[in-house]
Amino acid sequence: MKLFVGNLPFSATEQEIREAFEAHGDVSDVAVIMDRETGRPRGFAFVEMPDSGQANAAIEALNNTDFGGRSLNVNEARPREARPPRGGGGGGGRGNW
Repeated sequence: MKLFVGNLPFSATEQEIREAFEAHGDVSDVAVIMDRETGRPRGFAFVEMPDSGQANAAIEALNNTDFGGRSLNVNEARPREARPPRGGGGGGGRGNW
């Protein structure tokens, strides 16, 4: 089960997040999301836990709790919604100079 972990302090490390979730079960992966342009953390991560019961226990235990001075937002990750293509500026090629 993939979990979304939001409102992380920008100083949070993958290891700190892993330790917080491992207190509630097995963790198979932690991905701290970084800004492509600056290379700095964006304040959220994804945690994968193979057992849904343990993942739900982690949600119950960690959602709205203090982590590095911030109140965590923990829930089941939802698939990303499709977004329209970027850029482009319109189609046909004629008269768009």
